[in-house]
Amino acid sequence: MATRTEIASLGEFGLIDHLTRNNETRQASTLVSVGDDAAVLDPLGKQIVVTTDLLIEGVHFDLVYTPLTHLGYKSIIVNLSDVYAMNATPTQVTMSIGISNRFSVEALEEFYEGVYAACEKYNVDLVGGDTTTSAKGMIISVTAIGEVNAGSFVKRDGAQKGDLICVSGDLGASYLGLLLMEREKKIFLESPGVQPDLENQDYILRRLLKPEARKDIIEFFEEQQIVPTSMMDISDGLSSELLHICKQSHTGCLIYEDKIPIADQTREFAFKLGMDPTACALSGGEDYELLFTLKQEDYEKVTLNEQISVIGYITEAEAGSYIITRSDKKHALTAQGWNAFK
Repeated sequence: MATRTEIASLGEFGLIDHLTRNNETRQASTLVSVGDDAAVLDPLGKQIVVTTDLLIEGVHFDLVYTPLTHLGYKSIIVNLSDVYAMNATPTQVTMSIGISNRFSVEALEEFYEGVYAACEKYNVDLVGGDTTTSAKGMIISVTAIGEVNAGSFVKRDGAQKGDLICVSGDLGASYLGLLLMEREKKIFLESPGVQPDLENQDYILRRLLKPEARKDIIEFFEEQQIVPTSMMDISDGLSSELLHICKQSHTGCLIYEDKIPIADQTREFAFKLGMDPTACALSGGEDYELLFTLKQEDYEKVTLNEQISVIGYITEAEAGSYIITRSDKKHALTAQGWNAFK
């Protein structure tokens, strides 16, 4: 039987000391890290980007099928993704959690294993945070800090008529991973003896449980001296994010269904569920890919990178926002993306 250490036996400061005992510093800009009243950062002439996210059990994640290590990893990744979406490099994070007494010290160690794995992979320092008691369930709050050369950050409002619309990676997989897990959870709750059948869907499940942030795309921009005109990360589905860019840039857009990148496994599983893979890409969310617009003269450079797909172009606002389907029909793009307040 695995040992179970109650959190109360360590106390709050004891718990933080225990969870951060092997914390390393990697960034030159981190002067003071965990263990003092506050962290001290010196960005050496860079501009600072700050983003924060709140993840709540039962709303943003389900511990029935989410391993704690994966959850720790993903909670860091989703914040780093927002920093990359500003064309910046993440340098530090803080991690705060609220937990009920159903979590043991060992469970939290698993969670932090994922946190540290993400920090190590993305070369980011964990410089602070807090733990507190929550009446029920788990609450996670992460703040990520990044650095960018003066004036090189990219916002959502810079797209202009004629700009190319691009996305990294492929879309829709995470949403299908979620549908698969929710289906198996329902079966499990109805008949606990039944073994889950994950149908060897390792790709879509990995995209759901252990997404990655697109550090490689930002590094590619730097190498090629590309500065996107607008950019954001895809957390709520392609259509809703693209409409954000159009709204803030006062433009329209035209995208082509057959240009939207969808992995074979995603496509096959969508068909198996009787769903349209394009709908999953447009409305799914949680892909953490980058959506960005570029000046047309950068087209040649972008073709060098097989991780980038050009899916359409920016039009004037009066032309509206549309998708051309495979059958050559024109449909208005609607924000069927996920809305937390529905």
